[in-house]
Amino acid sequence: MPIKRTLSDRITDGINLLLLLVLSFVMVFPFYYITAVSFSSYQEYMNTELLLFPKNWVLDAYRFIFDSKEFIRSIGVTVYITVVGSIVSLLLTSTMAFALTRRLWGQRFYLFLVLFTFIFGAGMIPTYLIVKATGLIDSYWSLIIPDAISSFNLIVMRQFFMSIPEELNEAAVIDGANDWQIYTRIILPLSKPALAAFGLFYAVGQWNTYFNAILYLNDPAKWTVQVILRQIVILDDAANTLASAAREAARSAHLPPPETIGMAAIILATIPILIVYPFLQKHFAKGVMLGSVKG
Repeated sequence: MPIKRTLSDRITDGINLLLLLVLSFVMVFPFYYITAVSFSSYQEYMNTELLLFPKNWVLDAYRFIFDSKEFIRSIGVTVYITVVGSIVSLLLTSTMAFALTRRLWGQRFYLFLVLFTFIFGAGMIPTYLIVKATGLIDSYWSLIIPDAISSFNLIVMRQFFMSIPEELNEAAVIDGANDWQIYTRIILPLSKPALAAFGLFYAVGQWNTYFNAILYLNDPAKWTVQVILRQIVILDDAANTLASAAREAARSAHLPPPETIGMAAIILATIPILIVYPFLQKHFAKGVMLGSVKG
């Protein structure tokens, strides 16, 4: 029997729809504006106060970027850190979460340490001194190891592991399986939604990292794409950071303005992480619901 909708229900739906449209516009419009500016010509950009639809779509900014070895190398560095960092983070987080579900001596003490770091952080200077003392300065591992485990993700993943029926573990123990075999053959196959969700969280975090790169990487050749973006967008120093491409582009009289270069760089830096999301959406939707429903 269809439910009869009252006038107040329709007004509520209309308000919700209006709010969603406003929020969608607020989130989508900056990307559209950035895209429009990145494809505009120098003259049109300089002569138009608010450029929403370029009359002449040009690729000068993108051609300028792809001629730059620094930007392409920074993309490769960021992809490497994102892939390796996400794998390391998932491995360490899942193994520690699984270990904390077992009956260990001092389990509560280890949980207290995790919760303590969740509430109280070490701070920038102590972390930097530890990274320096361990010889990780100017190494890619300085971007991976310090943030390898998120306390929040660890606690949620442990709760997900504990929701797996204990009978499966008991049956595996009776069949002679050890903890490692239980972890690899039972826990991980049943935890694909959690691994996909936290893998995406870690990947986005690694892709967007730039402050640690500024702190720990002294060699500009090892900078991530976010640091290069910072040089272009904030410092407006495109000619220095993209020196080789700038020299090649300067040979022609149509050097694109730094603003369009910055917009094009933002688009190129955003696209890879947007491409990854649809492939993980199925598991991600299930993963973000972890712990929200109690049986």
